[in-house]
Amino acid sequence: MKLIETNGLHKSFKTYRQLFGYILLLLFITTTFLGCDSTNSSLKKVTLNEVAHSIFYAPQYVAYELGYFKEEGIDLVIETGFGADKVMTALVSGNADIGFMGSESSIYVYQEGKEDYAINFAQLTQRAGNFLVGREENKDFTWEDLKGSTVLGGREGGMPQMVFEYILKKHNINPTTDLTMVQNIDFGSTAAAFIGGKGDYTVEFEPHATSLEEQGKGYVLDSLGVESGYVPYTAYCVQKSYLAENQETIQAFTNALQKGMDYVNEHSPEEIATVIAPQFPETKIETIATIINRYKNQDTWGTDLMFKEESFQLLQDILKESGQLKENIPYDVLITTEFAKQAMKNNNKTP
Repeated sequence: MKLIETNGLHKSFKTYRQLFGYILLLLFITTTFLGCDSTNSSLKKVTLNEVAHSIFYAPQYVAYELGYFKEEGIDLVIETGFGADKVMTALVSGNADIGFMGSESSIYVYQEGKEDYAINFAQLTQRAGNFLVGREENKDFTWEDLKGSTVLGGREGGMPQMVFEYILKKHNINPTTDLTMVQNIDFGSTAAAFIGGKGDYTVEFEPHATSLEEQGKGYVLDSLGVESGYVPYTAYCVQKSYLAENQETIQAFTNALQKGMDYVNEHSPEEIATVIAPQFPETKIETIATIINRYKNQDTWGTDLMFKEESFQLLQDILKESGQLKENIPYDVLITTEFAKQAMKNNNKTP
């Protein structure tokens, strides 16, 4: 009886040893395969802080969703700052590597005398991306209709607000005395406030402008992008110190963006919508396509990422008119085009 028990115990130990051996082998194989997968370990993590999460920035999301950043060796983390001031704060505090916002912010930082100021290296949009929305459809709308009304605007000194005021002045409307401007609502919350009954008009980015139309709560009356002309509305920037130490990373980032820009120029709104749909799960793909078509029709995106000198001068003119700029800043101080030019060459395009 004793022998039988001992043999049984011996067999049990043998079974356990075999099982333990299988587990160790499985762990070894799993670890080996994970170690061989260099998809993430070989990529450089780069944190991008964007001013808003909008279909307006479709080329960026195309580059992300199609893996262009990874192809260039970048593990891109996208965070949303909800306002250019917050994006710049993240950049100068070191919480972001790259800032994506209106380039007026880089001018403000430079004006403050910061030694490690922000330099713009790629421009994504060449027109304003917001729209004037009213409560009623009006095919005969003119900007003079805004006189005496209440408009939900943007933050003072921010690009959306300055472009809006620039347009108003172009139509001989005084932004201070001819209408009431509401500027104390957080970026991204104006559409909800408008639905709640605040204001006669609101200035909205997509998808909020189209969403208001779909809900029957508002109607797009005009495009600020068309009215203001070619303005360097959003650009990518880095601190001067980061630029000096990470030239290869910035070039790789710009290369990926150029691929995204090429895709947007070469494909239909429906195809682009299909690609970037995961970025906007709350928006119907048909709506995304409609918005992209609207942006394409107003020539929102160029064919390259060049931040041209004439665009920079127009931006400074707008800033001066709004009282935000004391004196002109030399183009070469805050703008570099070397990365955009190289990205075009890398993608077989002529700068």
